[in-house]
Amino acid sequence: QVQLVESGGGLVQAGGSLRLSCAASGRSSRDKTMGWFRQAPGQGRDFVAYVTWTGGTTSYAESVEGRFTISRDNTKNTVYLQMNSLKPEDTAVYSCAAGPVLSTIPSVYEVWGQGTQVTVSS
Repeated sequence: QVQLVESGGGLVQAGGSLRLSCAASGRSSRDKTMGWFRQAPGQGRDFVAYVTWTGGTTSYAESVEGRFTISRDNTKNTVYLQMNSLKPEDTAVYSCAAGPVLSTIPSVYEVWGQGTQVTVSS
């Protein structure tokens, strides 16, 4: 089973940037899509973006479109989330996940990383 480890979170001022990484080990053919999700305190887990290992198909939540960019490096088995023009409302725990199909629904994803905290100060 694939294992996912996120890194790159931290504290940043509004308008700043961060890049999150998600290293995947033990990938299988079932792990077709990698998604980033976020969860703010007291709220549910929200879709941020996804990318496919093959073809690099991407999709973004409206709230991050134009500010965030998801990408993958197949040679390193790593997925990235470049976050620019960060806002206080982007503050959350960000988690990457692996799933068998393209989806924005968290329950479709089968394996999750431990999450990394992103805090944006105003």
